[in-house]
Amino acid sequence: MVEPPAPVTLRLDLSRPARIHVVGIGGAGMSAIATVLAGMGHQVSGSDLKSSSNLERLRALGVTVAVGHDAANVGDDLDAVTISTAVPATNPEVVAARQRGIPVLRRAEALASIAATRQAVTVAGTHGKTTTSSMLALVLIEAGRRPSFIIGGEVNEIGTGAAWDEGPLLVIEADESDGTFLELPRLAALVTSVEPDHLEHYGSFEALRDAFARYLAETPGPRVVCADDPLAAELGRRVGAVTYGTDEQADYRMVDLDAGRGGTSFTIEHDGRALGRISLPVAGDYNARNATAAAVMGLQLGIDFEAARAALGRFAGVARRLEHRGEVGGVTFIDDYAHLPTEVDDVLGAARQGRWDRIVCVFQPHRYSRTAALWPDFADVFGAADVLAVTDIYPAGEAPRPGVTGQLVAQAVLDAHPWRRLAYLPRRSDVIEYLGRELRPGDLCLTLGAGDLTSVPDEVQERLQPLAAGPDPGA
Repeated sequence: MVEPPAPVTLRLDLSRPARIHVVGIGGAGMSAIATVLAGMGHQVSGSDLKSSSNLERLRALGVTVAVGHDAANVGDDLDAVTISTAVPATNPEVVAARQRGIPVLRRAEALASIAATRQAVTVAGTHGKTTTSSMLALVLIEAGRRPSFIIGGEVNEIGTGAAWDEGPLLVIEADESDGTFLELPRLAALVTSVEPDHLEHYGSFEALRDAFARYLAETPGPRVVCADDPLAAELGRRVGAVTYGTDEQADYRMVDLDAGRGGTSFTIEHDGRALGRISLPVAGDYNARNATAAAVMGLQLGIDFEAARAALGRFAGVARRLEHRGEVGGVTFIDDYAHLPTEVDDVLGAARQGRWDRIVCVFQPHRYSRTAALWPDFADVFGAADVLAVTDIYPAGEAPRPGVTGQLVAQAVLDAHPWRRLAYLPRRSDVIEYLGRELRPGDLCLTLGAGDLTSVPDEVQERLQPLAAGPDPGA
């Protein structure tokens, strides 16, 4: 069988002023690219299907934004059009650009073009990329390095997931889902974990593992991997990477972890010597690992440990990562992006450290392809939840697959744990109704998923607010 030719990689010279149009500019990834391109001094325009806060923020930066896709949005004077993977080839702006001979760059190619102008420090892994990238950016800022960064989530201290500054370093959350991380010219690489995911792109777990091996092997500068993740550690050993974690063999070891609802504190040791203790104001052992990863990469880049300690001590989290969404009637609401089995297990473990009376968890499976591949792996990860509700699948643009629904996840849990309190609620309205009846003072309502479940806490709080207020004394 003859292998199909590899796609030709385009690269835009961003050392000179350019005119760039971004299709799908409202999405997190593309709005971050547009933010950085504008910060670099380029003339940026873009379009998206609907209005959003991201579009308003981009307009404030001087970006010309149109709502709706139209060939008229693509001017003849453009140097390039860049698109996300969600934009089809039939998009009228993409068609117009190709007809006019304007280069159309994939998101990976736009990122690579930006990375080529700086010393890129890239953060990859199945879990923890966004949080670790955010922490690393803050560590470098604290150390006075004035880094630029492109991150998939909004850093709470900064209010944005992207910025362009004067320093030589550029922190990038390096996405493996479509192979983007292999295309980025980079100085340094960090791997938090390697687990089966995005197999619809790679075809097999072996191919995904080989991609991570290439990512590390082709990085010329510092390489840091998690010693507690078996495959990341194995790949790291092949290239002599620096390791971190609780494992006794880790180069930088986390010891004396003390976790609670208000955060996690721990000590980092190197060569048997304590570097210092970090008090992290976000919960979860996995967040302590993310913080250690950021500190260790900072050290490899010449940062003083005290700068890392100070920055991490103020880290207030990332949007949709253990994000506190309010409290009504004694019920606390937290929302998290976790959608893979290990992520769910980690987040529920962190939630259990908070010592709420009960954890009422709502989980929304993500993508038909991912659910079809991983549904059996969810059987044992909800053990810390006292009550579990599973919704139907958030498609993320995928077409439905026969027999693949959220009920697969629910059934996997019940087959392994027949007495677990579980409700399968495919419709959003049923979820709201169920939570309104089920929640009581002392509960944590934890919503998990990478889809549109994130607005459920607000809707439930609206429903509970009148009940929490009690009867009208004037009635």
